[in-house]
Amino acid sequence: MTLEKPTNPVICISTEKGNMYLELFPDVAPEHVKSMLALIKKGFYDGLIFHRVVPGFVIQGGCPKGTGTGDAGYKLKAEFNSRKHLKGTLAMARAGHPDSAGSQFYICLDEIPHLDGQYTVFGQLRLGHDVPENVTQGDKMKITIIRDILN
Repeated sequence: MTLEKPTNPVICISTEKGNMYLELFPDVAPEHVKSMLALIKKGFYDGLIFHRVVPGFVIQGGCPKGTGTGDAGYKLKAEFNSRKHLKGTLAMARAGHPDSAGSQFYICLDEIPHLDGQYTVFGQLRLGHDVPENVTQGDKMKITIIRDILN
């Protein structure tokens, strides 16, 4: 697995379809990375589902209600950055307000340039590239930290 920075955190999203290993980018979205790592450590994501799957667009999960309407009980300030929405990009979903991201995230199934600068990109798929396309709505997840620089 090739990383952009060897010190960046790495997480693994496990599903029945396989494992996705993602590098996180604390240099451009430090609060989003800290939040995700903290939620993972609490086991927040374990057993949650991918509630939204749009072929050719995104797979989305992280809603404790399983409907797309829940969050972790807090909101994150937007950390929009110059990272692009490429195939395999990890970004935080949000409601209408820029500062409304919480626990829901999505992984891009293709390039989605119209989302650039509108959502906080904070990671990139590095291993398991075939898995996102095979995820279906309702698939359960478990997320583990492979490397955590934030401790």
